[in-house]
Amino acid sequence: MAVTEVTQSGPDNDKESAPKVALLNNPEVRGWLFQCVLAVLVVYLAYAGWNNMNANLRAAGIASGWGFLSTNAGFAISQSLIEYSQASSTYGRVYIVGLLNTLVVAGAGIFFATIIGFIIGIARLSKNWMISRLATVYVESLRNVPLLLQIFIWYFGVLRLLPQPRQGFDFGVLGLLNNRGYFAPKPVWGEGAVLTVYAFLAACLIAWGIGRWARKRQMETGQIFPSFLVGLAVIVLLPLIVFFATGAPLSWDIPKMGGFRPSGGMTIIPEYIAMLVALSTYTASFIAEIVRAGILAVNKGQTEAAHALGLRNGQTLRLVVVPQALRIIIPPLTSQYLNLTKNSSLAVAIAYPELTSVFAGTALNQTGQAVEIISLTMLTYLTISLLTSLFMNWYNSRVALVER
Repeated sequence: MAVTEVTQSGPDNDKESAPKVALLNNPEVRGWLFQCVLAVLVVYLAYAGWNNMNANLRAAGIASGWGFLSTNAGFAISQSLIEYSQASSTYGRVYIVGLLNTLVVAGAGIFFATIIGFIIGIARLSKNWMISRLATVYVESLRNVPLLLQIFIWYFGVLRLLPQPRQGFDFGVLGLLNNRGYFAPKPVWGEGAVLTVYAFLAACLIAWGIGRWARKRQMETGQIFPSFLVGLAVIVLLPLIVFFATGAPLSWDIPKMGGFRPSGGMTIIPEYIAMLVALSTYTASFIAEIVRAGILAVNKGQTEAAHALGLRNGQTLRLVVVPQALRIIIPPLTSQYLNLTKNSSLAVAIAYPELTSVFAGTALNQTGQAVEIISLTMLTYLTISLLTSLFMNWYNSRVALVER
């Protein structure tokens, strides 16, 4: 009986049968070698640059280090969300105040720009001739005028021309408006008010759970549950029930006109109002075009199919068109959010006390430590932008279509 020898192939046998090459001619080894050389070169350049910078600072007699953050700043800031004193607060405190002011104007700007942008974007597609033309005029007027000029218009052309405090507008319980800003009623929370806050957080969780349950139910049975209205009712009613059950622990500090200026309430300075209005309306003009393009990208067959199923126009837009358009809208929308956050640094032009103005401006001029202050300011904006991108990318992955 003849015996046939069968050669078995495998990874080990392939390696043994592969022709041997010199180590430097191996593409994998050569790739690692070049990357290591490049990494060493980058580290050396960074080290040499750091030493050169320190030598130049010493030669110029400029102090370096981060010790200045614990020294007294000695200047006033017109708006602070935390306790700040000109006599005792440090430059580290100035950094926190500027950062919080930046986050407040950027966060509010993103909120209002998104709402206005979606409304204008949908209005651009309206079949009503007047509404669509008005939306077009809004977009073309605002996005083609530099943002800095719009900030100047709102601040010097509108808010600074308001009447003096004595002749200002009195809205009764809604507050006062004059060229010093808007004096709004200030809520004063009493004992037990924290329970209302807990009830509100619990209501948000319940509404979120209702939404998830309704979506799962719709996927399994096709039946639509009014989760939005039910969730909204829970968010409104549950905190109200707890609020009145705890004795309504809330009163309002209504501003009143004093001898020279209003007293009481809380003051929203005109610089903040001008920045918020300019950033919101300017960015909304770009968001409107993004929304319009996203909706137009959805196939018309989707709308016709929704109408064939009996959905009304509003339901078709909310349940069919917008969810599909979001996967197109969100990536460029993220860029607009980042632009708005960085554009908030233009507030230095009207002296709104955000990060660039008080820290990279006043603090830098007083200490002269440009390297540390500019580096920290750049890292702060970079961190805010990366966190914003991270959140939007996560949300984009949540609303993306799932291929089956």
